[in-house]
Amino acid sequence: MLKKYGVPAALAALVLLLDQLSKAAVEAGIPLNRSLPVLDGFFNLVHVRNRGAAFGFLNRGDISWQFWLFTGFTLLAVILILFLIRKTRRPGLLSLSAFGAILGGALGNFIDRLRFRYVTDFLDFYLGNFHWPAFNVADMALCYGVVIFALSGFSGKAEA
Repeated sequence: MLKKYGVPAALAALVLLLDQLSKAAVEAGIPLNRSLPVLDGFFNLVHVRNRGAAFGFLNRGDISWQFWLFTGFTLLAVILILFLIRKTRRPGLLSLSAFGAILGGALGNFIDRLRFRYVTDFLDFYLGNFHWPAFNVADMALCYGVVIFALSGFSGKAEA
């Protein structure tokens, strides 16, 4: 029982802590809409605000309903993850880490949305003129969690 809930809770707390600390450091150390070169031609630290979702989807200042849309999606995701943790009889470590990463990432961006009505993004990877949309620690955790969860479903081992 402790493993079933403890692993996702601990990982979610770690992701949440790293996410909020890194965003606070960016807010304090990099002026808004500025960048700090790290690896020239490949990676910058930036300070941008995203009112939308992944890849800047619905990142517009002239609409406000996206806040409610993403708040609803986040609450549904948290409820779904908690349901999956509860219903999975013998989850493996991969599934538990996926649940924790998704939970921590969702909560990290949710806190920003509630506090500021935007999410701070700061990791900017690029090659030449091609920039991957800026993202943050919560986004990385969400991607990791979703990929691991999907892969664990195809591993051939039943965990239910």
